[in-house]
Amino acid sequence: MTGSSDDQPARSVDAVVIGAGHAGLAISHCLREQGVDHVVFERGEIANSWRNERWESLTLLTPNWQCRLPGFSYSGDDPDGFMSMSEVIDFIERYAGKIDAPVLTRTEVTSVRRNADQYEIATATGNWRSRAVIVASGACNLPVFPPVASASPALVSTLTPHDYRNPSQLDDGGVLVVGASATGLQLADEIQQSGRAVTIAVGEHVRLPRIYRDRDIQWWMHATGILDESLDEIDDIVRARNIPSPQLVGSRDRQILDLNAMSDLGVRLVGRLMNFNGTVAQFSGSLRNVCALADLKMGRLLDTIDEWAARQPEAESFSPPERFARTRIDDHPCLTLDLDRDGIRTILWATGYRPDYQWLDVPVLDRKGKLRHDGGVVSDSPGMYVLGLPFLRRRKSSFIHGTEDDARFIANHLTGYLARQ
Repeated sequence: MTGSSDDQPARSVDAVVIGAGHAGLAISHCLREQGVDHVVFERGEIANSWRNERWESLTLLTPNWQCRLPGFSYSGDDPDGFMSMSEVIDFIERYAGKIDAPVLTRTEVTSVRRNADQYEIATATGNWRSRAVIVASGACNLPVFPPVASASPALVSTLTPHDYRNPSQLDDGGVLVVGASATGLQLADEIQQSGRAVTIAVGEHVRLPRIYRDRDIQWWMHATGILDESLDEIDDIVRARNIPSPQLVGSRDRQILDLNAMSDLGVRLVGRLMNFNGTVAQFSGSLRNVCALADLKMGRLLDTIDEWAARQPEAESFSPPERFARTRIDDHPCLTLDLDRDGIRTILWATGYRPDYQWLDVPVLDRKGKLRHDGGVVSDSPGMYVLGLPFLRRRKSSFIHGTEDDARFIANHLTGYLARQ
């Protein structure tokens, strides 16, 4: 269904969903099951972010067998493989067709306001009213820059993973990748192998093996129940929602992508980027401690997995426990680097994303611009919900397969709200 540009009076539905990615489509399916009249607005095409805001070689961090949405799951012949960007787009498109989602594509939402007990939604193609709004526009709309980014020297080009597509678009010369989560390491790997010299500025990160005891780490995270941990079980949910994505890559050979693998490729490791003094970048001296903490946390996770495995009836069928070499750090890590003298011509800021709520004219954002919610329920504005954010209700919320539980909860809550109205 395509939005109309005709000048019409505001149309009414029970609920509006903003965003036709996997989260928006999942809640659409659940609302239809509940008999809720709704529409889904999408600023571009279905799976728009995957089409236009991701790099070409990107693959999911989760294996194919984990790719499922309400009433739909992976059905191919490579359950242990990892979807490429085009395969993710196809997966989401097929899901939209299967559930016959009421999507209005190329219908950008320009404003959402609350008026009495209804919401007024302005779009590029007309106005709508609804009793409920579900914000499913994604968590990765706008790149996040640390304060130091404003001081970067003019001699270098700067870009983010939002703009990066492949190494050919980079200037000749070295590249400083700022950030060592999944995105930073994947792009550092690709750029180094393109023949450019890469330096990674390493801050807090989560180190994980791709394969542990002959099984994918996601199998262990699922089997042990770690991915099902709820927000009620977490002491500091704010911190849990801001933990960097784990150092994983979905590759056919199931490679381990960590800082040791980067060093083996010839990538230079430095500490967190702290400042620029002209063309000289200054780095924290805490690199060794930051890496030691990541190693320690990985060891604790593997201990938890081993303890769970030992309690299982099939314990003897599991491969023996194993441990991995600590992260190797030079005795005297580089603390300053003259970008001009070292030939670094590009800085890639792999420092995270944030949602874009510029169109949301309801007082529900905190001082950092994040939407205040309790497990997806926006308590400051009855009838408003959010879906598709990290650790929304469970640790697995960040992944495609984690959306179903969140969507069903929100659909049930929304249905109850409409009934009470």
